[in-house]
Amino acid sequence: MLSKSPILLVEELLPSECRLVQETSNDGKSLWLSGVFMQAGIKNKNGRIYPVNEISTAVESAKSKITEQNGIIGELDHPQSLQINLDRVSHVITELWMQGNDAYGKAKLLNTPMGHIAQEVLRSGFKLGVSSRGAGNVNEGGDVSGFQFITVDIVAQPSAPNAYPGSIYESIQQAKNGEHIMSLAESVRHDPAAQKYLKREILKCFQDLLAKK
Repeated sequence: MLSKSPILLVEELLPSECRLVQETSNDGKSLWLSGVFMQAGIKNKNGRIYPVNEISTAVESAKSKITEQNGIIGELDHPQSLQINLDRVSHVITELWMQGNDAYGKAKLLNTPMGHIAQEVLRSGFKLGVSSRGAGNVNEGGDVSGFQFITVDIVAQPSAPNAYPGSIYESIQQAKNGEHIMSLAESVRHDPAAQKYLKREILKCFQDLLAKK
């Protein structure tokens, strides 16, 4: 039996699964991430199975949007809605393609507050994963049909399970220096000198989080 109407589908891939690779532009100003963005033909940790044709159709649709819109924007963390929140945009997906049963992608981290935070998380040595976001129908066996792809978001996960909360955005907001970090992330857009302070504060934030576990 299918779900009566399309439901929000969010599927996370851990760093070990998506195998993100960092690339830097020749001028050193842009940071890119590439790797596995979606998987098909296997049961995921949510108990759902995406047939290969569903993912390949989603990829072809996304390619058209990338061409028309010069990319598909995504957020830092995965909000529980289909809406894109512009204040949390961190990257733009510039390429998406099928390779076997997997959908691979490439994304450019943007010069936005959330984009700067993602960049400094990487530079501080923490690993990033991805989370696809879309809608579709799911039957009792977990098979997905009518999948409507929205975007792929960036999520932060530690190498050790449960070392700190999966939501980096919420973790920073709740940290003692969270307000300062958000202010620095905004400042980097106008003052590159603020970047080194942003990295220091993010590193301190995560060290504090790890110390509490």
